Amino acid sequence: MVNPYSQYKKQSVTTMTPVEVVIKLYSEIERQLAIGIDFIEKKNFAKSNEAFIKAEDCIDALREALDMSVPISKNLEDLYVFFYKVIVKANVSKELDEVKKIIPMIGELRDAFTQISQMTREEIEAQEKANQKKSLF
Repeated sequence: MVNPYSQYKKQSVTTMTPVEVVIKLYSEIERQLAIGIDFIEKKNFAKSNEAFIKAEDCIDALREALDMSVPISKNLEDLYVFFYKVIVKANVSKELDEVKKIIPMIGELRDAFTQISQMTREEIEAQEKANQKKSLF
């Protein structure tokens, strides 16, 4: 028998817009990092490893979704590589300082994409034009 909740989750993901998927991935990265940190603090390294690997998988999904013809994609890719390396290092060393520092950065990216998702196409184009004018001066 099919689990109704699993079916609902699958359907909700398949009907999401690309920006909604990106937002969901950022949220999941934050969630998995918090879980991983908690398990390291409790000395449950197997569970922390699972959580950090899930966070790494989400970062991989974000990297794979990048459209490199869009100028900001290179900057995002560099950030994703940085995040990935920090998570791997924390997973191996069990040192949490650096991984704790990237969580707010991931939250800021999520918030930025949330704002973008609420803008109309015209608002986005106007913002891009304003940014281009600023870079000329």
